[in-house]
Amino acid sequence: MLAAAALPLVAALLTLVATASAAAPKTSVTEIEGEVMCPICGTLLELSDSPQAQREKAYVAKLVAAGKSKAEIKDALVTQYGRSVLAQPKASGFDLSAYLVPLIAIVVAIVLLGFSVLRWRRTGSPPDGPTAGAPRGADAERLEADLSRYDL
Repeated sequence: MLAAAALPLVAALLTLVATASAAAPKTSVTEIEGEVMCPICGTLLELSDSPQAQREKAYVAKLVAAGKSKAEIKDALVTQYGRSVLAQPKASGFDLSAYLVPLIAIVVAIVLLGFSVLRWRRTGSPPDGPTAGAPRGADAERLEADLSRYDL
């Protein structure tokens, strides 16, 4: 009887623990290394193997072990190494062009493709019948003469 009463309580407790662990985002060193740069090499931290990169990786590992979120780790890295440590450009000033230029290029490509398709569809009229593409006049006579020479 006591076990039957405790079963819903244990299930509710397990659900609460699962929800709490899902709400707290976990991050890993490899996840952060793919999003930050080595300030000395100018490459992604995951690709760099310089002494400075090793120190930065150790710093990230220490922050991950402390349970910091991805945003907190990035903020700590910006404080420690400066804004250039982030692999993502700012969304203001000249760096905004890193986001706008590809977007504008895609829009222009779609518009040009649309105009090209419309133009192609207008100029390409459907054939009028089974002999719509057949040669006429002198071309038809020459074709008949050529075919009669090669009686297949």
